[in-house]
Amino acid sequence: MTSLRQRIIEDMQVRNLALNTQRSYVEQVSRFARHFHKSPEQLGPEYIRAYQVYLTNEKKLAPSSVVTAVAALRFVYKVSLKKNWHFEEVIPAPKMPQKLPVVLSPEEVLKFLGCIDSTMHRAILTTCYAAGLRIPEAVCLKTTDIDSQRMVIHVDQGKGQKDRYVMLSPKLLEILRGWWRVSRPLRWLFPGDVPGKHISTFAVGWACQKARKISGIRKEITPHSLRHYSACRTITWKFRLCPAFRFISCRGAA
Repeated sequence: MTSLRQRIIEDMQVRNLALNTQRSYVEQVSRFARHFHKSPEQLGPEYIRAYQVYLTNEKKLAPSSVVTAVAALRFVYKVSLKKNWHFEEVIPAPKMPQKLPVVLSPEEVLKFLGCIDSTMHRAILTTCYAAGLRIPEAVCLKTTDIDSQRMVIHVDQGKGQKDRYVMLSPKLLEILRGWWRVSRPLRWLFPGDVPGKHISTFAVGWACQKARKISGIRKEITPHSLRHYSACRTITWKFRLCPAFRFISCRGAA
């Protein structure tokens, strides 16, 4: 490990950046250095500009991907290398296109959820939809995070390493209780195959794409996008009409 790489990692650690952010920044800076076969310490503004042109015109990366590279380079040169630059000019970020999300109708949501074979996968994706959770937040839920007394879900260290509460609807509570009766999980509400670990986001993403193909819905459906569809959930919650949820009962406690 080079001294600069170690310094970057330590600078991120003392600022308590999220682990995924640390990994992403290190990878982005490594790609930048490999492109020129030089350390970032030897590369100035003209090299950075050339690299951004390469990412945009040759690699044809989406603006969101370029923004990630820009954030990493800004961190390295501003924090670790302590350059006194006007970073918005030296390392500009591309303008992000503003797009409206594609929203599923309530009927399409029910059709999609009904095509999920696994009871656990269905419960997780329903939670993303009903409570507006991100998939990493949903898979990390613990049994103690479901507060049926106050009708809230405790999200432990969500995006930005922030705790928060989200509303727990009666219908979602029924679904989670049904799942709890089936599996009797201990610590993690959605345990994985590895003992003591929760289910992976990859496994849920794979199940999501499989159900999308089975449903025949052509709109984009991902675990993350389901949380954007949650605005429609107040229109109708007809889970009792969906065969996938007929095992659910109001009796019992989660």
